Amino acid sequence: MLSQIQIRNFAIVEQLDLELQAGMTVLTGETGAGKSILIDALGLVLGDRADSGIVRHGTKRAEIGVTFQVDTNSGAAEWLEENELDDEGECHIRRTVSHEGRSKGYINGRPVPVAQLKALGEMLVDIHGQHAHQSLVKRDIQRQLLDEFANYPKLLKQVSSLADEWHTLHEEHQALRQAAADRDSRLELLRYQVEELDALALSADELPKLEEEHARLAHAGELIDVCQRHLDLLRDNDEQTLLSQLGTLLHEMSDQLSIDGNLSESFELLNSAQIQLQEGADELRRYTDRLELDPERLQYLDERLSTIHNLSRKHHVEPHQLPPLAQQLSDELANIEQADIRLDEIGAEIEALQNRYIKAAKQLTKSRSKTAKQLGKGVSTAMDELGMQGGIFEIALQSHESEKPSPHGMEQIDFLVTANPGQPPKPLSKVASGGELSRISLAIQVILADSAHIPTLIFDEVDTGIGGGVAETVGRKLRTLGEQRQVLCVTHLPQVASQGHQHLQVAKQSDGKQTATSILPLVEQARVDEVARMLGGLEITTQTLAHAEEMISQAG
Repeated sequence: MLSQIQIRNFAIVEQLDLELQAGMTVLTGETGAGKSILIDALGLVLGDRADSGIVRHGTKRAEIGVTFQVDTNSGAAEWLEENELDDEGECHIRRTVSHEGRSKGYINGRPVPVAQLKALGEMLVDIHGQHAHQSLVKRDIQRQLLDEFANYPKLLKQVSSLADEWHTLHEEHQALRQAAADRDSRLELLRYQVEELDALALSADELPKLEEEHARLAHAGELIDVCQRHLDLLRDNDEQTLLSQLGTLLHEMSDQLSIDGNLSESFELLNSAQIQLQEGADELRRYTDRLELDPERLQYLDERLSTIHNLSRKHHVEPHQLPPLAQQLSDELANIEQADIRLDEIGAEIEALQNRYIKAAKQLTKSRSKTAKQLGKGVSTAMDELGMQGGIFEIALQSHESEKPSPHGMEQIDFLVTANPGQPPKPLSKVASGGELSRISLAIQVILADSAHIPTLIFDEVDTGIGGGVAETVGRKLRTLGEQRQVLCVTHLPQVASQGHQHLQVAKQSDGKQTATSILPLVEQARVDEVARMLGGLEITTQTLAHAEEMISQAG
């Protein structure tokens, strides 16, 4: 249930703090006072599209905050827990829109994308706009309304999933058939390319090793010459070599250590250098011994590297990409060679999937047929109560001509109606006037709302175009609905306003410079005065007041 709403700088609302209660709450006010602003603000905080135009002139941002009391066993509570946004039975939702048009959303203090505001909002509030009847003539909407009344989400999901699987497999089957038609020429090319790359047999880590070995062999002579010359400098028998001279130096220094111990640090460093030079010379000797001139191996490496680079240019890839390319072409070749087998397999899978789809879709058709009779009977009764005596509402299920599975089942839904007894029902769009369509829409909305599980229902001037006894009937239906769930109703009809459990008045004030809208709760005489205004216009008589008081007392 929606328990609180706070609005700051939204349109012509400067500041509004409103507490709401269970039952049926009516919002009334003069034409142009801004009765629908509250509904617009709720729509925005629950994920509707935002733009800078809703920010009150002269302010930096608009802000809307709402608080809901959430049933612990509801879908909304489960959703909040799954998304780690739950907060012990209460749900606080806030949204801000800057004057530049930037929007931010929060659930229980945590930032969330607008998509999450919308997903949660659809579980908490159902808003029926004043132009909802205009979409009633669309077949997709008619199907959605029937399925919503029936409430078989698992069956709908099963039919939709099976249809999607069928279409995915069908596309793969078509692609394979097309590939089979073109495969002869492709097969010849692939076999040649795979054979050529298989003959190369280049492993993933081979190229760097080949390049390193090639560089070493190509410069082996130069490396041997350089190494030998430096070995001669380091450790030949000649007294002029580095190691010989360093050994002489250390011998002489050791004799002087007894004279001055301060030479010890220098002596240790030079002694360490002698050891390092000796080890370096030994390692250089071993390296030189391993080096050899191998013209045949070098020629092999030249040829292999040349082959690798030629193939990489041929296939327009880098040399190191040849191994994965070989695997890719090999896989493609295997797939094409197995195309006939896969075609048969997919054909069998499609047939099995279609049988499962037909079984589920027939079950959906059976459920829809039963539900269509129930909804048709309910709407026909409501039409009679809403001033369309003798009117008949039917829901026809017409089979699809297409052989391809539809995610919506095997039939299309048509709402049929006749407003005159004895006349055959015809499509809603062809026979219903605007006023009749509005009343039929209201009847459907009330019936669907009674069967749905959304805790808060909002009706925004859905009673436009009706009056008299019909308006009183509408008011009573909404009040009855409010005894089961929270109902907010924006109305201009006193017959509906008098039925509310709570009454809010929307008023607009202006000081000549700025305009602001306020919403005030009405009780006792103030409420009687408002219903009287709605009954009598500008001139409120004693009789009008008495009539208003009687209407309110009868509703209570």
